[in-house]
Amino acid sequence: MENRVENWQRGGFGLYLHWPFCQAKCPYCDFNSHVAQRIDQDRWAAAYLSELDRLAEQTGDRILGSVFFGGGTPSLMEPRIVGAILDRIGRNWRLRNYFEVTLEANPTSIEADRFTGYRQAGVNRVSMGMQALNDGDLRKLGRLHSVDEGLKAFDIARNAFDRVSFDLIYARQDQTPEDWRAELRQALDLCADHLSLYQLTVEDGTAFGDRLARGGLRGLPDEDRSAEMYEITQELTAAAGLPAYEISNHAVAGAESRHNLIYWRSGDWIGIGPGAHGRLEFEGRRYATEAPKAPGAWLSKVENGQGGELDRVDLDALEGFEERLMMGLRLREGVEVSMEGCPDAAGFARRVDGLVELGLLRREQDRLVATEAGRPILNGILRELLA
Repeated sequence: MENRVENWQRGGFGLYLHWPFCQAKCPYCDFNSHVAQRIDQDRWAAAYLSELDRLAEQTGDRILGSVFFGGGTPSLMEPRIVGAILDRIGRNWRLRNYFEVTLEANPTSIEADRFTGYRQAGVNRVSMGMQALNDGDLRKLGRLHSVDEGLKAFDIARNAFDRVSFDLIYARQDQTPEDWRAELRQALDLCADHLSLYQLTVEDGTAFGDRLARGGLRGLPDEDRSAEMYEITQELTAAAGLPAYEISNHAVAGAESRHNLIYWRSGDWIGIGPGAHGRLEFEGRRYATEAPKAPGAWLSKVENGQGGELDRVDLDALEGFEERLMMGLRLREGVEVSMEGCPDAAGFARRVDGLVELGLLRREQDRLVATEAGRPILNGILRELLA
């Protein structure tokens, strides 16, 4: 019988741990984050360790390549808690030779003081939510740090960790292309090996979404100005040696986020914590996992011995096909095209031919790749492909 290569062997196997707490809720944020006055970190640590043990019983034969502490603001976790979690992970799974451990951090002085502790706990990569290099815009974005504080935190991080990434948001209120060009040049001069550069999107249910619905949030760029900022982003990052390897992520060769590549290459990952999602394959069937969003509900389920998951969803072949396309085409390397799960292979091939003719896609042997012209309008391409 032919041995089947499972997703975790092909696309990688990682673990995402969600810390749901923040000091304040940013007005643009639609992540599962909550402001709490007091957090019993030992109680939360016990719940995370319990979930690690439960899921290790199901996946302990696999080799774990990465851990990502996301949130919320994981840099509010005490370093000893991070250390206990990583110690339990090391007991429960075999680890890849280069084991990537990323922790998201806000660049405030309080959290920067913990960086050495995180390094000693086993974190080797930090992703910082810088978001802007302009104090006025940081205030508009609801950030609690200043530019000066952020730059000092970045220097501390660079000395503490092997790899440092930070995020910036562009296409902000009243921002011109010239403003963004200057700001991005400043960011590239800092010599980070990885940058995540996102256009501001206003989501329903956020403070920005409510403000926009009431006729506020003036000064957002129109489509042409946003497109110009996107082009500036590609031009400057490529010239600096950090080309886009994914729609919004740029890196020096070899410094790509190994954990996020698992998502984009349709690997497997465990999701632990309130609202965390995962993908796991067992005996040829792929399952979507999800946890309750409310921190109290998740904690109660775990402490009551029920496990911190809602019912798993058995993904059918079509859902798997669509997911592979939607995630894989985000990558500059593109996606390996398999017709497994495609309900209309002939129709799909015709749509691909049309997009290739328009110069929006190209074929590279068995892969489908979005061209430079196609990448900015990837959502439209996906709508056409999955029609």
